[in-house]
Amino acid sequence: MLHLESRDRPTIINPGYVAPCDINQDTIGQDREYSDMLLKPVQLYHACNPELLAFETTAELEHLAETIGQERVLEAIRFGVGMPHAGYNLYVMGSYGLGRHTLVHETLLKQSMEAANPLDWCYVANFQNPHNPTALGIPAGMGRNLRRDMEQLIDDLIKAIPAAFRGDEYQRRAREIQDDFSLRESAMVKRLSEKAERLDIKLMQGPTGFTLAPHINGKMLTPAEFDQLPEAEQKRLSDAMEDMKQELKETMSHLPEWQREMQQRFSRLNRETMELTVTEFINELVVRYQANENISAYLTQAKQDIIENVDMFRQAGESSEKNFTAQDPEFTRYRINVLVDNAETQGAPVIFEDNPTYQNLLGRIEHLARMGTLQTDFTLIKQGALHRANGGYLILDAEKVLTNPFAWDGLKRAIRSREIRIESLERQLSLISTISLEPETVPMDLKVVLIGSRMLFYLLKEYDPEFSLLFKVSADFAEQLSREEDNELLYARLIASLQKREGIRVITRDGVARLIEQLVRLANHGDKISLKMSSLLDLLQEADYRSGQRGGTRIHRIDVDMAIQSQAFRGNQYEQQLHELILDGTLRIETSGVQLAQVNGLTYLQLGDYAFGAPTRISATARMGSGEFIDIERETKQGGPIHSKGVLILSSYLGQRYAKNQLLSVTASLVFEQTYGQIEGDSASAAELCALLSAIGDIPLKQSLAITGSINQHGQMQAIGGVCQKIEGFFDIGKARGLNGQHGVIIPTSNTKDLMLKQEVIEAAEAGLFHVHAVEHVEQAMELLTGLPAGVADEDGLFPEGSINYLIQLRLAEWISLRLQYASNTLKEE
Repeated sequence: MLHLESRDRPTIINPGYVAPCDINQDTIGQDREYSDMLLKPVQLYHACNPELLAFETTAELEHLAETIGQERVLEAIRFGVGMPHAGYNLYVMGSYGLGRHTLVHETLLKQSMEAANPLDWCYVANFQNPHNPTALGIPAGMGRNLRRDMEQLIDDLIKAIPAAFRGDEYQRRAREIQDDFSLRESAMVKRLSEKAERLDIKLMQGPTGFTLAPHINGKMLTPAEFDQLPEAEQKRLSDAMEDMKQELKETMSHLPEWQREMQQRFSRLNRETMELTVTEFINELVVRYQANENISAYLTQAKQDIIENVDMFRQAGESSEKNFTAQDPEFTRYRINVLVDNAETQGAPVIFEDNPTYQNLLGRIEHLARMGTLQTDFTLIKQGALHRANGGYLILDAEKVLTNPFAWDGLKRAIRSREIRIESLERQLSLISTISLEPETVPMDLKVVLIGSRMLFYLLKEYDPEFSLLFKVSADFAEQLSREEDNELLYARLIASLQKREGIRVITRDGVARLIEQLVRLANHGDKISLKMSSLLDLLQEADYRSGQRGGTRIHRIDVDMAIQSQAFRGNQYEQQLHELILDGTLRIETSGVQLAQVNGLTYLQLGDYAFGAPTRISATARMGSGEFIDIERETKQGGPIHSKGVLILSSYLGQRYAKNQLLSVTASLVFEQTYGQIEGDSASAAELCALLSAIGDIPLKQSLAITGSINQHGQMQAIGGVCQKIEGFFDIGKARGLNGQHGVIIPTSNTKDLMLKQEVIEAAEAGLFHVHAVEHVEQAMELLTGLPAGVADEDGLFPEGSINYLIQLRLAEWISLRLQYASNTLKEE
């Protein structure tokens, strides 16, 4: 440290002193007891109030009817569900592990019990346009009944229709038609034969048709005999045969007409027989479903189609090769494809789709490979989650919907149009040109609940203009529960509810208290309890396991402690390696003696679910200059924007504190030593400022103390996160090297309420081996690090000799003088 005699000291110009804000001026720069800033051991751990936990075990506690601390979410869900207008779907946001899915599902289940059962939805054949299957919406439970009845009807008709055609009545009427035709044909042949005989012509009927030949005196003439006849006789016979041929041709032209007439009569007979048979069997269904217009219309169309396809049923019934049933491909058109069966649904359906692809949401049309070709029909139409949830509620993970191609657009289109259209992606993208189905759309009436993060919610709000129109209700999960009033007892009831639901051992009062205290620590806020249900449940289940290992019948505090320690042990390998590097000197961290412009800062590291703190060396250099501050982390692009902001703030503090009315004749640099990754956050800005003040004033700093805290432009200490882990990180290093009563950590006073330190830290504090100091201003931290008073300026703005501010002020004045001297010498040389 540079010491200057009074005669050699430069004149100190009034820097325009500004007093630290919100600091008792009588306590700065005076001889004082540091015990004012030393926290008592009782302040290091905010334990549960045992008077509020008036029970022996959780078996005595009344279980909660609903989750605590989420009143805002419950109100949003009730509003969104109850709002009948379009677009009031919900987006539920919050961090992972808060129990979002469980709470939403349970709440919607309660709401669904008050709703009516939704319709069954079926696809049936469109007999007029087979490529456009018809959607039937019918009362719940009726779909499976209709499918069974239609299968039974077809099975009955396959047997009954051939039997009807073999019946006596049908055979009699068929013979009448055939006999009538035969009589007509016989009369025609008789008339022609009689005429031919009068003309000495013989009319003969063979298997291939009719033949004419000369016939005289009862004898058919041979060609030779015909040639021996007189020419006149030959001519007469030839003319007669020609006339008979013409008449035969004219007469035979009526045969196709008679056959058509006969076929028509047979068709009418077949139709009448079919109508009688089909009507006899289908009338039972018509009566059964007469109250439903959709089914009645379908049965009427099916009846007509069955009658028109009589031959298919006759061939199936008369086949000797196999026994045909309604399941055979020939009768597919009469099947009922029950898309959604709500027969066993109680109230409105509550559906969670874990894999919300486009097809899983909106349904799909499957194909079968037959004879090298792809074929499909309406029975291969498959439901989607929207179909299953129709009339109720559909729960989806927002991130999964957005990461599945076309799923988000398909979902929005369905919500916007309020109908479900099944259309293959291949067809939308024009990847195939084969004939496919265009099923009739299904009207949609449901509430969609998206569950996702807050960041995703605000991104959708910003970049998707349709999002705000379709999801008008947001439900924001609370992350923490206040410890005020009776909330600790309420949280104990929550623990009791989880214990009962999971079927684990009952928990004693001290075990419940330890669980609550650990959740307070996880909240990083001494006045709050974390509502992260996944962490609580994991801890509860492992405590039950540890209790079982030691043969216990209840979960005690020791079981919870063992669970906490085991969780930490499984995740602290990197922490242990980092500590080893510090202890063997690879990473240089001093925990004793004093050093100039070097301070122990504290870092917070989060690796998955495990978080820990560790010390890091922060050093500074200062020299005469023109007010330039070099952040080496920023220059090397290792520092994040928040860290850079912290450095700029501390440089502003130096300017307003020591050089408000004069130049700040200093050039300084700051660096986190032996760091090789990204540095972010401003919680080291207090440590950086202390190192910088040490460098400027040549004031050594105690290495047995570490400091964490953010500062503002007035030097006030501001709260930071991870305070418990940071303190424990430095404590572990000090403990490994041997605590001597000089070790401790400096934190902002505003973080005092957040302290939930490990028991061994508290024990060390009680023994006077480790100290936690809480300060409100960086000058208080400097007093602890240097053992010197900060100093209060007099009316001339000058600090008392021997104070921290005096030494800094003196050095800055010296640099100003040197700069003026250099400037004067330069002018003389010119």
